[in-house]
Amino acid sequence: MSRSIRLMSRAAFTTLALSFSIGVGLTHAAGPSDAVPKPVKTTPVVMPWVQVDSAWVRPMVPGQTATGGFMVLTARQALTLEGFSMARAGVPELHEMTMDGQVMRMRAIPSLALPAGQAVVLRPGGHHLMLTQLQDTLKEGEVLSLTLKLRTHDGKAVTQMVNLPVKAHMLMPASGGAGASAPMNSGSGGHHHHGMAH
Repeated sequence: MSRSIRLMSRAAFTTLALSFSIGVGLTHAAGPSDAVPKPVKTTPVVMPWVQVDSAWVRPMVPGQTATGGFMVLTARQALTLEGFSMARAGVPELHEMTMDGQVMRMRAIPSLALPAGQAVVLRPGGHHLMLTQLQDTLKEGEVLSLTLKLRTHDGKAVTQMVNLPVKAHMLMPASGGAGASAPMNSGSGGHHHHGMAH
């Protein structure tokens, strides 16, 4: 009798131990430590083609249909500025102003080189963006959205959006991105003067 009890006790102990092992195994299988970690999604940082500083556009007065846009562009690689487009209706052009004797002349140009790492200043009296045939008057306090049209040294066309606040003047480098800054006033009545010869 005692032997049967011992056999039963041994069998009961084996069953109990097996049940405990299975229970522990199931608990372990469902534990968070065994969960497959989900990959963390990262968004790559897209660097702008050019660094844009001191961007602004002159306000207009009623009856005026053209104005100028100015900024300092520093390309991270050699680029060519081939023009720009704008959200407002009108004709966008790249312009330069040069002295011809005693006469300052303004003309449209097809492109402007942006050497790598060198600040190129678009300013009154020099290279600038020309916004002509505008249907709406740009007023101080507004923000104008432009898209720069660029081309890389290997011929790839790229774009970059720029927001220009409309204001009467902005502090800009006096020349070539170096030297002291000076206020570029809008002139009489805030006009972008077209009295120069073309």
